[in-house]
Amino acid sequence: MPPSCAASESRFAVGGRLTLHTRISLLLTAVVASAILALGVLWLHATRDSIDEEITAGTRVCEQWLHVLVGEELAAQSAFADERLLANIKAAGRIRANGLEVVDAAGRRIYLSPQPTYKAGSFSPAWFARVIEPKFARRRIQAGSLTLILTPDPSRSSLDAWDNLFVMTAWAFTLLTALFLAARWALNRALHPLAQIKAALECTGQGRFDTRLPVYASGDLNRLATAFNGMADRLNEAVNENVRLDSERELSRLLQERLEAERRSIAQELHDELAQGITAVRALAGAIVQRTTEQPALHGHAQSIIAVTNQIQEGIRHILLRLRPLASDSTGLSQALQRYLNLWQQHYPALALQVDLCSETIEVSDELALTVLRIIQEGLTNVVRHAAAAQVQLTLHFQQHLDGGWLELTLADNGRGLSRESGKHTGFGLTGMRERVAALQGELSIVNADGGGVCLRARLPARQTQTQ
Repeated sequence: MPPSCAASESRFAVGGRLTLHTRISLLLTAVVASAILALGVLWLHATRDSIDEEITAGTRVCEQWLHVLVGEELAAQSAFADERLLANIKAAGRIRANGLEVVDAAGRRIYLSPQPTYKAGSFSPAWFARVIEPKFARRRIQAGSLTLILTPDPSRSSLDAWDNLFVMTAWAFTLLTALFLAARWALNRALHPLAQIKAALECTGQGRFDTRLPVYASGDLNRLATAFNGMADRLNEAVNENVRLDSERELSRLLQERLEAERRSIAQELHDELAQGITAVRALAGAIVQRTTEQPALHGHAQSIIAVTNQIQEGIRHILLRLRPLASDSTGLSQALQRYLNLWQQHYPALALQVDLCSETIEVSDELALTVLRIIQEGLTNVVRHAAAAQVQLTLHFQQHLDGGWLELTLADNGRGLSRESGKHTGFGLTGMRERVAALQGELSIVNADGGGVCLRARLPARQTQTQ
């Protein structure tokens, strides 16, 4: 069971909106209600036809009876035929489903049948009567000087239909209510795991990647739970991997900072201690040279000491240039790199170095300048040691793209290229190069060139601050 990370929901609505269970239950209830309504319409048509058939049959029987009664009285040819006919009609009372009215020759009503006693005083609503009651014509029967008017009356039948409709409506409402509650209970029971899944998703969204779903009886829900658990496992692995990478990058950054601090300290020591001592030795040797012009053996040794100290000073200057960050130079990255490359070319005159540096003066951070320097140093060192190349081409340009400014560095040689074994074993220099580029969120690729040799490409995010 995952922990509950979600707020409690209303039983029927969440945030003013109906829940899924309620919506499905209402939809099912509405479908059944529509079916019941359609059956109700069919029932109304059938009831109307039944009333029409019933009233028509009753009226026909009543009319036949009146014709027989009138025929008997007229056949008797008695002076009191009208009185006996009226007496027989009054004795019959109300004829079922029909009203009877007797009118004399002057048009005066002399008799009207009584109102029905069945559900006396009750009538169906007028709108319902207009829907359910058929239209019937009055029947007139001439009986001598009297006129019998027979009026079909479907009010009792429509009242029965209304009462039946009321009962059926009550039962239908009860049925629909029971159906709604039963459907919602069944859906709530069947879809109850969705609340767990929702809570698990919210927990995962809040960073709780240890949340897992249980096994469900439903196959579909169980597949969903399995997919969620697999996703959570992969997210947890990815988070752990990111934490590990961040830790390694942080450790690499600290190591690089410590290494650069050690390099600065060594450069300072070389400059302050060794360089001054060599300068002193050179000064002493120069004094000996001046005072031993008449002593050829001692004079020659003194000149040799001066030459050796010059070589040592040049070597120390080269070491200091490798150890000292270029960003401290106020002349800009391009000019500082050019001085370093000129000095490097002096040490390796047999290797042709073609340089194409950006013409703009780019002021960059110490970290970026140091990264560019170390990449160039490591790349040129690998060319000298492993490439057996005769030519090296170095380009460094500033490019403005939609995602910002980038320093694009390319170092290509025409040597023997990378072997399979060299691709499997990465030295410390290349590892440090990749870590520096990754720390700046740049891109680095080292591949064999199409025409032979190795091509090193690095893209580093930069910002152009000054252009000449």
